[in-house]
Amino acid sequence: MSRIAALLVVAVSLAGCDVFSTLIDGWKYAKAVEADLEASVGIRPAVGFKWTNGRLVFVTVTFPRLYDKKPLPELAATVRSAVASHFKQIPNDIVLGFSLGKSGAATTAQLDEDER
Repeated sequence: MSRIAALLVVAVSLAGCDVFSTLIDGWKYAKAVEADLEASVGIRPAVGFKWTNGRLVFVTVTFPRLYDKKPLPELAATVRSAVASHFKQIPNDIVLGFSLGKSGAATTAQLDEDER
């Protein structure tokens, strides 16, 4: 019974402060960025974020494979625009990444052949 009371106190405390709403809203913003980038680029990335003291510290955008249909500066501008339009704050940093899969599993040329 004391566990339930403790959980209730924690839940009420979180609901009363901005932490809970920041996490929920941040998750919604991240999903919106994922959908926006999937529509514009054709690949759905994973989007993560970190808030500290109510400030958006950074957003990470990780694509599941290399993307070479646009030059990297164009892709970075697309990502920056999507993050800025969906998050309520401009983050201090945006980290853009690509998953390379297993080490030595495939080269870029092999990945291109697999897509054909």
